[in-house]
Amino acid sequence: MARPFKCRFVAHEPDVTYFKPRGIPMTELEEIVLGFDELEAVRLADLEGLYQEDAAERMKVSRQTFGNIIHAAHAKIAEAIVKGKALKIEGGVCKMKGMRKFVCNACKHEWEVPFGTGRPAECPKCKSADIHRAPEQRGHGRPGGGEGGRGGGRGRGQCFGQRSG
Repeated sequence: MARPFKCRFVAHEPDVTYFKPRGIPMTELEEIVLGFDELEAVRLADLEGLYQEDAAERMKVSRQTFGNIIHAAHAKIAEAIVKGKALKIEGGVCKMKGMRKFVCNACKHEWEVPFGTGRPAECPKCKSADIHRAPEQRGHGRPGGGEGGRGGGRGRGQCFGQRSG
């Protein structure tokens, strides 16, 4: 019997989840599915330039598992590019790390930071220290308390996606 997959932690949910070759109608395209965990591995290793050991620690997997994830991701991306296939980003065995939303009292700028990164010292736009958590995120776990942290996460606290052994 195969060992069950361990959840991988993902800190970035992409805004764009579909890429296709230009000039080819969708009806004629084959799709390759890249999991959120595979995209996160590419983001950490290739975009942020982290060593596999550091990236694996962020995803809460072993270095070997991270190596397997990044290898699979690179193969899928290469196949999509070389063979002209669409790339669909979805699923995977992962947990999305929650985001905390902050608001600046001075300029009303809103921004998000991942849980576990500490409270920002100032607004990234105007540099004011007069910042606070967004009203919809105060009081985690209470009705209307917003997502992230301990409860109230609208389903983001569970592994999603399925892989067979």
